[in-house]
Amino acid sequence: LPIPFPLLPFPSISVFTFFFLLLDQSLFHYMFSSYLRSSKAIFKTTSRTRMSSSLAPLDATKLKITKTTSPKEKLPNDKLVFGQTFTDHMLQIPFSFKKGWGTPEIVPYGPLSLDPSSCVFHYAFELFEGLKAYKDKNGDIRMFRPDKNMARMNKSADRICLPTFDSEQLTDLIGELLKLDHRFIPSEKGYSMYIRPTLIGTSPGLGVHTPDEALLFVICSPVGPYYKTGFKAVKLEATDYATRAWPGGVGDKKLGANYAPCVKPQLDAASRGYQQNLWLFGPEKNVTEVGTMNFFVAMKDSKTGKNELVTAPLDGTILEGVTRDSILSLARERLNPDEWIISERYCTINEIKDKAEKGELLEAFGSGTAAIVSPIKEISYHGEAINVPLTPGEESGPLTKQFLTWIQELQYGEVESDWSKVYKVEN
Repeated sequence: LPIPFPLLPFPSISVFTFFFLLLDQSLFHYMFSSYLRSSKAIFKTTSRTRMSSSLAPLDATKLKITKTTSPKEKLPNDKLVFGQTFTDHMLQIPFSFKKGWGTPEIVPYGPLSLDPSSCVFHYAFELFEGLKAYKDKNGDIRMFRPDKNMARMNKSADRICLPTFDSEQLTDLIGELLKLDHRFIPSEKGYSMYIRPTLIGTSPGLGVHTPDEALLFVICSPVGPYYKTGFKAVKLEATDYATRAWPGGVGDKKLGANYAPCVKPQLDAASRGYQQNLWLFGPEKNVTEVGTMNFFVAMKDSKTGKNELVTAPLDGTILEGVTRDSILSLARERLNPDEWIISERYCTINEIKDKAEKGELLEAFGSGTAAIVSPIKEISYHGEAINVPLTPGEESGPLTKQFLTWIQELQYGEVESDWSKVYKVEN
């Protein structure tokens, strides 16, 4: 019988080849089944795209609140351990492919109930964010640059086929959670509320496919200063035996799958006396990031006589750090352009080594939400130590300390800016 062309398992192959495949029924069955599965997946994705306009958007006005009947005891500040203490409540919002975003709910903090076959457990459909809120001198809550975190979260979600959302709606919902649990937000300088929005795929069943169901939830943890007794400069091991991210990958997304593979190299470095990895990439040994932070280095430019502040460019392998962006913005706004060049470019480990040997290496630090800035005092490369200058008698360089001061002034509202989303606390 004649076979209509659309039924061919692979339209690009010839009719002769198709009939030849019929001679091997098992091979044909396998190829045709693969085609049907692919067609189903394509149809599913296309249908999702076509139906997206009819799905319910995330709507903060539909928020429901169920308050805890067992309030937790608030720990004194000196007992806070990063990420180990949580507030009374959490925010959770379900999503389904058929209906869209469900009703946002603030509920008592507690365990999640998920099917063991949920795709998050088997295929890493998971992403998260990390941002902070502070109490200013008036007792108001100041969330620092949440628009940046929401934009990055949506980029991460889109990359792994999880649902995106209206950034302002989620920001306002987090604001309601913070207002409800405001008693947990420390008011002392150096203390804050760490906010962890997370989005996971919850579709049950094995097999890699686009999740039909998802859950967005937010938990909050009061935290103290990263360095409780002041700065503590760290030693790094320049790492070229393991790779954090690569071109075409997801190094610029905040996916949980990016973090677990980095733990073993960090343990290896720790066994040799180093606190973190300085990630190198490529035959040039470009410096990319430090641990889970963006990397900055300040060097003297002998050609211009100026100082240069360098960090890696956002080329798809570098995380779009909010603190990184804040430092670059402040550097361009406040550092004297007659004295400083601000560069987003790659530098190599050998360039840093050469600068150190010439006395032109000024200082280096990591940047991230948890610590804001983390000073570096030594980099080991193939067993050779590269010493990074610090201010005599201190555990950081002057530029590192200056950026910490500038950013904290904005975070606590000592200097007003449009970087903070402010919420009034009703007593």
